Amino acid sequence: MTYRICLVCMGNICRSPMAEAVLRATIAEHGLDGVVVESAGTGGWHAGGPMDERAARTLAANGYDGAGHRARQFTRSWFEEYDLVLAMDRDNQRELQRLADGPVRLFRSFDPAAPRDAEVPDPYYGGQDGFDIVLRQVEAAAEGLAKWLADEIR
Repeated sequence: MTYRICLVCMGNICRSPMAEAVLRATIAEHGLDGVVVESAGTGGWHAGGPMDERAARTLAANGYDGAGHRARQFTRSWFEEYDLVLAMDRDNQRELQRLADGPVRLFRSFDPAAPRDAEVPDPYYGGQDGFDIVLRQVEAAAEGLAKWLADEIR
């Protein structure tokens, strides 16, 4: 059985590709075979382009592989392809809910230590510290999601 997850932020160059790389590694560590992790953006202006250099450097410096990422835009029909669609923040969650006319979870909802409705902040217009914060947040959420998946798909 294959279980498909899509992580979604605004442009698919910072948060969601970082979360994709971290979640893939975390799922592998937990031995969860059959889980496919991908990412996309609600906007398409970066489609086909690489991950933000700062996001890629942050991943590489922490042992994650984000090489080869190409941004893409989420479309309504993808809801049929994924078992779980997760938004990085409430703005993207609302945009996805308009497309789906239904519930979309926030990625950080899988982090048991995160406050209710916690978001992954957009680091694009800030410095390196923002990317470091995003990495810590997605690592915590990825660990919680992997534990949830272990119960859900086994």
